[in-house]
Amino acid sequence: MNNQELISIIKNQHFKDGLNDTIIPSLKVFYSSRTTQKLPVIYEPALFVILQGEKIVFIDNKAIKYDSSSYLISSTFMPISGQITEACKDKPFLSLQITFTMKQILEAVEYFIIKPQKTNDTRLAISSYTISDNLFEPVSRFVSLLKTPNDITALAPLYLKEILYRLLISHNNIELKQLAYIEGNAYKISQAISFINENLFENISIEEIATNINMSVSSFHKHFKIITAISPLQFIKKQRLQKAKNLMLIENMDITGASYYVGYQSVSQFSREYSDYFGLNPSNDIKNFKQQLVEKS
Repeated sequence: MNNQELISIIKNQHFKDGLNDTIIPSLKVFYSSRTTQKLPVIYEPALFVILQGEKIVFIDNKAIKYDSSSYLISSTFMPISGQITEACKDKPFLSLQITFTMKQILEAVEYFIIKPQKTNDTRLAISSYTISDNLFEPVSRFVSLLKTPNDITALAPLYLKEILYRLLISHNNIELKQLAYIEGNAYKISQAISFINENLFENISIEEIATNINMSVSSFHKHFKIITAISPLQFIKKQRLQKAKNLMLIENMDITGASYYVGYQSVSQFSREYSDYFGLNPSNDIKNFKQQLVEKS
């Protein structure tokens, strides 16, 4: 199956602008009929494949540009800024997001008897590579299940496992491979991120997180920043702000309720940090979001 056939399958689903869930577990589709400014988001562990259009992902001072000839791999939760640079109404931006968990990575390693490289080195958990036919083929089969919903339960897990296999045996994708060595520092940081996400709105200390994964505080700080490009405290703050944004825009929670829900004790501090991160205050963000809904209706 070629790229145009996949585009046809996606267009037949009649997705709306933004990130769309699908009937296939682990598959989401991002659709945009226009280019965008830089927008802060949290990427979850996933393979991103652009079918049409072009995008730039910004992490700290690094910019990663990719399109339909390449793919992006993010092996953990990553606060990034994304900008769609090529899209229009007649030729919208279309991107596949195939998510996976640490458990699924380790299951693929065991199933295919892959021997992880023993290393304590760590690297930034996101990068882009040229997409090969060996990877594009299982991705195509996975997405094609949208046409045969009765096959999803039986075949989707197998196709996802094959996709992870192709990523793990490639000469690339150290971002993913470093997590498969369960005694390594990258694996420990992934466990720390899981712990943070499970306790995101609790008053947890950096010492508590480091102890939980059996690392010293200094080593935890060092490897966490290498992998995510930010400090643990910045990571927690950005995760909380993204959650608050969803609560206000998607679930219609008011500003005070959202700020307290995600762990802020001061609404003014919440509004200040929200403005710094998203570029506008919560009130204006809510207003703009509602205006966009009116314009689309």
